[in-house]
Amino acid sequence: MNINYQKELDGIIEENTLKGRIPTLLLHACCAPCSSYCLEYLSKYFKITVLYYNPNISAKDEYDRRVEELRRLTGEMPFENPVEVIYDRYEPSEFYEAVKGLEHVHEGGERCFKCYELRLREAAEVASRMGFDYFTTTLTISPLKNSAKLNEIGQMLGEEYHVTHLPSDFKKRDGYKRSTVLSKEYGLYRQDYCGCVFSKEERRLDKLAKEAEASVQPSEA
Repeated sequence: MNINYQKELDGIIEENTLKGRIPTLLLHACCAPCSSYCLEYLSKYFKITVLYYNPNISAKDEYDRRVEELRRLTGEMPFENPVEVIYDRYEPSEFYEAVKGLEHVHEGGERCFKCYELRLREAAEVASRMGFDYFTTTLTISPLKNSAKLNEIGQMLGEEYHVTHLPSDFKKRDGYKRSTVLSKEYGLYRQDYCGCVFSKEERRLDKLAKEAEASVQPSEA
């Protein structure tokens, strides 16, 4: 069954607005570019605390660069309601343990689903412990991420940790397109891979294959 997660989110926002409520939201963020549209949109309706927890990022310098871009974005971007940021621990071993045995699975498969769960579990635990009304992730904005699976995992973890998962599909209503516009406006660093070593290697191999293909000239008749 196809679920319209944007419609579900619309309903939650409408219900809270009619009640005059501005609920609290713990928003897991994968990077500044993806966060840009999500924050612009959600900060109208929620008091947001951004959680930066991404042990999947393989290189420390890449991790630090993404942290700095998120810090800069949240410092420069205007919001209708308060936005704070929590920078969680960076322990790549947690990612490698979660995806053990799935190292050779192509991007978008079971390895990614384990990574989704790892990061959303941390968000659910923090949201429950700190008493947030909702939690969700910016990951659904990416055309490369499985929004249905992300929402399925979020719902499961919400029930486990007794905190409400906020349904989302932020790529809807040109959310991804808007994030590219905001990235240019704020001069954000836009990475071309999710952050893990496996995704980086797939991008490298794809690039080499395209270069090899482009170098082959058609023979003359």
